[in-house]
Amino acid sequence: MHVDMNAFFASIEQRDKPYLRGQPVAITNGVKGSCIITCSYEARAFGIKTGMRFIDAKNKCPGLIRCASDPQKYTKVSSNIMEILYDISPDIEIFSVDEAFLDLTRCKKIYSSPLDVAYLIKDRLFRLLNLPCSIGISTNKSNAKFAAKMKKPDGIMIMNPSESESILSTYPVKDLCGVSNGIQSFLNYHGVFICGDMKNIPISILGKRYGNIGRKIWLMAQGKDFEELKLHIDLPKSIGHGKVTKPNLRDEYEIKKILHLMSEKVARRMREHAYESNIFSIGLRKKHEWVTKKYKTINYTNDGNDIFSLCLKLINCDLIRSGIYQVQITATNPRPINIQNDLFSENLSNRSCLNYTIDEVNKKFGSLVLQPARLLKKLNSPDVISPSWRPSGYKKSV
Repeated sequence: MHVDMNAFFASIEQRDKPYLRGQPVAITNGVKGSCIITCSYEARAFGIKTGMRFIDAKNKCPGLIRCASDPQKYTKVSSNIMEILYDISPDIEIFSVDEAFLDLTRCKKIYSSPLDVAYLIKDRLFRLLNLPCSIGISTNKSNAKFAAKMKKPDGIMIMNPSESESILSTYPVKDLCGVSNGIQSFLNYHGVFICGDMKNIPISILGKRYGNIGRKIWLMAQGKDFEELKLHIDLPKSIGHGKVTKPNLRDEYEIKKILHLMSEKVARRMREHAYESNIFSIGLRKKHEWVTKKYKTINYTNDGNDIFSLCLKLINCDLIRSGIYQVQITATNPRPINIQNDLFSENLSNRSCLNYTIDEVNKKFGSLVLQPARLLKKLNSPDVISPSWRPSGYKKSV
């Protein structure tokens, strides 16, 4: 079973602000955000889509209302949703901030049918949180997710496994989860435009080009992907933060400020979950390419200043003059550290003690209440929710 909240961020804003109900609403990253994160179904009726520039969307829908995103509120609501779903079944995979898969196999003796469970979930989510959702029911994750998508908004659909291949056959392959523009172009080149075309090419073609992801897509298109639920979060292979900058940013001070902020976010997140690393990937995207280098520190660290010092090695005048569009900082091999909660443990250096003290202050009084002097001048960088966000563990990051 797949549970998918409908226009999640926009629905929360319409719930909390009655004057937005029934109105075309666009959620942007901050009050001056130029790009639409998501929008209400009233806005979608005008052709407004995620990723569209707000100014272009306003031309399509003059009555469009901009609403600044509130990631802290959205993640809190998401945590409440997942708690409700955990009460339904303990076997749950949190897929994103507004989606989850449930396996009802161990609950057969509790509920009369999957359809009854779907109605129970919809009732609880609407009664307790006043939010709508769509639910897809099938024998595997991919089919259930696609079924939920077919009945948006606020619907329920059962996709019988014997009918899944036939149902999927007429839909464009780009509608499948995980099919990027690049994969779509590759499939089109091989004569695959709709899911029904997939059986005309061997699985090896996709497997050779895209590995397991390619083989998964080949199976998904025919309703045959039986990947099990991921009930536990694996240890991280990387921990990172990035930001899309103003287009063609050439202000050296502004670029350094963004890199410093991302360095602090990566460090803070590692400290919060007791990780450290000695290899960091620093990336700056120009208009048509990434410039990325990996740097190794002498000692393992989770200090923002150490990470930022690596960023300074990458920056040069030629790179700045070419214009920057995005930055990304990633700790590529984080490992757990054994640090007791005592802030003044003998195992901690003075710098580490300071970092953990700052973290505690920021937890109590708000993110970045204490921060490096370079960041005191407000940086126009509203918080965003990572696609991999989870209610707990190292992925709990905004």
